[in-house]
Amino acid sequence: MAISQWPEHERPREKLLQRGPSSLSDAELLAIFIRTGVPGKTAVDVARELLNRYGGLRELLAAGPEEMC
Repeated sequence: MAISQWPEHERPREKLLQRGPSSLSDAELLAIFIRTGVPGKTAVDVARELLNRYGGLRELLAAGPEEMC
């Protein structure tokens, strides 16, 4: 289900605006930067996969361009 179909209070962007950044998970914060998903996956799904692959936000941010491609 697309994020636009989620209840408004559960959408990352709306949560950020209403409750602040501390109310979001790392995956939700990353999803805001990613902006869009891929067929069958929301931006939050993609963000979770990236965080799992790299072991966390700090490790993901430290990844070089060659790793990201």
